Amino acid sequence: MNTSFYHYHQKLWSIVNTSENIKKVELLFGEKLQKQTLKAPATLPKVEISEAIQMELDRNHQKMILKGFSNSTIRNYQSSLIQFFKYFEAEPYREITKEQIEGFLYFLISKFKISEQKQNQLVSAIKCYYEHTLGMPREYYDITRPKKSKNLPNVLSEDEVRDIINFPSNTKHKAILHTIYGAGLRVGELIRLRVNDIRSADGYIFVKDAKGKKDRHTVLSPLLLQLLRVYFKEYRPSYWLFEGKEGGQYTAQSVQRIYRRAVKGTNSNPWSTPHTLRHSFATHLMRRGVNIRYIQSALGHSSTKTTEVYTRVLGISNKTLKSPLDTLYETTIFEKDKTK
Repeated sequence: MNTSFYHYHQKLWSIVNTSENIKKVELLFGEKLQKQTLKAPATLPKVEISEAIQMELDRNHQKMILKGFSNSTIRNYQSSLIQFFKYFEAEPYREITKEQIEGFLYFLISKFKISEQKQNQLVSAIKCYYEHTLGMPREYYDITRPKKSKNLPNVLSEDEVRDIINFPSNTKHKAILHTIYGAGLRVGELIRLRVNDIRSADGYIFVKDAKGKKDRHTVLSPLLLQLLRVYFKEYRPSYWLFEGKEGGQYTAQSVQRIYRRAVKGTNSNPWSTPHTLRHSFATHLMRRGVNIRYIQSALGHSSTKTTEVYTRVLGISNKTLKSPLDTLYETTIFEKDKTK
């Protein structure tokens, strides 16, 4: 069926939720089909920002700017704190206890079914406010976080990657997808690449201010360099490697659209994202036996523990693991063989 995809690790099939697909499934399975409708959780209410709340948001914003937080972190933390400030608006924020904060989180989880990611973001935003803006002790606000789930990253096969990154006919679009996969970049890192970050003479790409405000080097494929030279001659970017139509930095939304068109046009995994190309970069290198330290450095991970997640993605088969049964037969003479 169109849009159907098998999730190997979860051992299930999925299709895009449309009325047309539902009718096809009903026709296919008939009376054997069992339906379960999950009630959508209530949405968080829209908060009217009072003057007092705005004052605290402004204080927090100023402190995060001075601390050098990234724009995306500032935006996410400020958005999360609006609900927190509204909930405790009648109380002095300095006097709120850890137990009260955890009660607030429990309220959001039980009533609005907020995700683990949202819960973690809230905890980080609250800790930032108390520790940096109010200067409260870090130990006092050791708020309980959800147990981190060990989800496996989504990964494409090499054939799927080849189809996706070669689908665009536009040179810029093709160069964008090749660069993400070829260098293992995040989308945010890609759109911040400058022309002079392509260090062709030394054979690497310089990634400035990556996640955690860390600079790093990543691999520059000779094939990617050749494609980038063709792209450069055609588009002549002045500062940013990939610029928008009106100049200036390319947008993450534009990269998403390019990727979605390529996935649809190649009938590839519909649940993948541009970040899947980065996961695939790491997994394909690991499958070829590349030292995990090199992969860690190319991805910009602080610890090999983060990089080791890709070892769990590698499929177990007789191509990647030798069974002890084979060794047993190679080294043992069985009674039946002795009679011969």
